[in-house]
Amino acid sequence: MHQSSHRILRWTEDDRPFSRDFKDLFSTLIVAVELKTHRVRLTKRPHTFTSAEAVDRLGSLRFTQSNKRPSPEDPNIHVTTKISTTFSMVPAMARFLCNKFVTARFIESCEGKTEFTTSDSVWQLTPKGLCILQAFTQRNGVIKQSIYEVLETSRNNLQLMFLERDPENDQVVKDRATIEVIFRRFAGMDAPSGRTDSRNSSSGSDTESIEGVSTRTYGVKKSKSTRSSRAPPNFTGRGAMDWLLNSCTLMDEREAYEVASCFFAYKFIKSATDIPGSELRFNASRSSLYYITEDGDNAARWTPTRHTLTRRETDKADGAPRDSNGSRMISILQTPALRILFREFLRDTHCEENLQFYTEVRDFLKKWDGLVRKYPGGPPLDAIREVLAGAYDLYNSFLAPGSPCELNIDHTLRNSLVSRMTRFELPDNQLLTTADDIVKLYDQAQTSVFKLMSADSVPKFLRESKYAEAIRSMTTDGRADNVTNGVATIGIMA
Repeated sequence: MHQSSHRILRWTEDDRPFSRDFKDLFSTLIVAVELKTHRVRLTKRPHTFTSAEAVDRLGSLRFTQSNKRPSPEDPNIHVTTKISTTFSMVPAMARFLCNKFVTARFIESCEGKTEFTTSDSVWQLTPKGLCILQAFTQRNGVIKQSIYEVLETSRNNLQLMFLERDPENDQVVKDRATIEVIFRRFAGMDAPSGRTDSRNSSSGSDTESIEGVSTRTYGVKKSKSTRSSRAPPNFTGRGAMDWLLNSCTLMDEREAYEVASCFFAYKFIKSATDIPGSELRFNASRSSLYYITEDGDNAARWTPTRHTLTRRETDKADGAPRDSNGSRMISILQTPALRILFREFLRDTHCEENLQFYTEVRDFLKKWDGLVRKYPGGPPLDAIREVLAGAYDLYNSFLAPGSPCELNIDHTLRNSLVSRMTRFELPDNQLLTTADDIVKLYDQAQTSVFKLMSADSVPKFLRESKYAEAIRSMTTDGRADNVTNGVATIGIMA
């Protein structure tokens, strides 16, 4: 069985591709292009590609997932399900998008260039680009030697911060709790405010290099104040922008500026210069200096000590009513700042696919519900086929036996899904009924995964001392009332 999907990039109102489509396009390109060794001046640069190779590949880009297993009706017959996604564009659009990859810090020039112009320019993946590629290959089960080799390099050492976005307009969520979570990483969770770090200190650079940010131990690069030995360390506006772009899933300078402006608006940072107007707004220049304020110290959790749950608190968590875990899970799903932390926890415990599946099925079901409302008599056949292609994409990634991110769901439900998803091509008059059946099964699978996360992952997440301080701050200052009933009840509050 084969399903095809010709992807059309969704664009935001400010002329930027939706981040998920953008990341998928980038990763599909890297999987398709031949990463090899190119000579740059007198040096050989492995795992690289040229501008011409990238533009040529983007002209007609195709990615296929497949899953082969015995037929539920006859074990002697093997059924292969495939989902193919195709991107195609003219060379001018290909070069435009490649420049967007540079701006997003997915790739960087091996020759110091800043634009995707010369056809023989050589490019390599940044640590951020490697994180994006790794997430894509894990979800889709990509097996390719050159991809495996580049992901095994020492450059792939960044813990990229995946930010939450509004699914309707793709804007980064910027409520105060989320900004505090970002700022905690930006400031350096484990660094006292008076400490500077020595990254690139010999070069005197005031900006954050892509290589230097990958360790992320001290957050943004800071240096000693030239005004007074007692003054707190400084960092530049440009350095703040570079750290945000290199370390978070921000897509361009505008998004980074908006987040940095939130730091400034919440008084987490303050200007250390006397430039007129510097006290009014954030300035992203190299000449603008900033320091972390007392409010910033508190947001970064440098002032209080790290909160570790006592045995009594742990016992209270273990003794909480089971049915309360569902409300806690709902609170996490409804709170962007908690979702960021919960996703990181799941990644550390190797079960991020549960949350990924839940959110992707949520979007899938929302798309189907929108079509049903728009076409009361039944959606057009092309729209139904597009939905079915999305269903097969989810199936091959999360539900098919042996899939890259195979989920642990009820055996009976899995058999029902396998039986439905491995049927042969259907006539047009059965597509609507088939889509309805599949949507119902995915709704059940999503519920199953929700219960699994509620019962297993949520209690462990709330007991994890690494996140206790952040959770406590969101449940004691009134800024996350919807979390209080779900999280504070287990004894996180000191």
